[in-house]
Amino acid sequence: MNVLESASSNSNAIYPLELEVNGERRWLWVRAAETLLHTLRDHLGLTGCKPGCENGDCGACTVILNGLPMKSCLMLAVEADGQRITTIEGLKHSPVQEQFVLKQAFQCGYCTSGFIMNGHGLLSAHPDADPETIRLWLESNICRCTSYEEIHGAIMAALAANKEGGPATGGS
Repeated sequence: MNVLESASSNSNAIYPLELEVNGERRWLWVRAAETLLHTLRDHLGLTGCKPGCENGDCGACTVILNGLPMKSCLMLAVEADGQRITTIEGLKHSPVQEQFVLKQAFQCGYCTSGFIMNGHGLLSAHPDADPETIRLWLESNICRCTSYEEIHGAIMAALAANKEGGPATGGS
């Protein structure tokens, strides 16, 4: 019986969990009802994924799970047992991060990590994404501070830089 199967029988029990987070194996104990969002923040100190709505609408908690964006507030930690997770802390100078800075694609910054993680997942899954695909992917994240144009521009520039095989640099 795996962790998830045993956890379904008692939501207050504590279960062992093994994760690969940002390339590092981590072992910890979690309650069966604990979300991946709170496990990353409270147990591992990875506070880049933010608790926004905590019901899957805003995307501030987005991480990369086995190569694809996932809203960590919608996933129980026990469901991630043995999985590969990348948080914003695990990205080092990604094209999307660089373009968010160059295009000033943030305001208060609370939602920024979720948008960057979603954009990073988009680059991996759709390296030739067109503007409509980008728009559709960005619909899963919400920002109350900006017009989304800068965010869209940053993703477009990161895709262009990725196609050229060079660093994501300047330009409008």
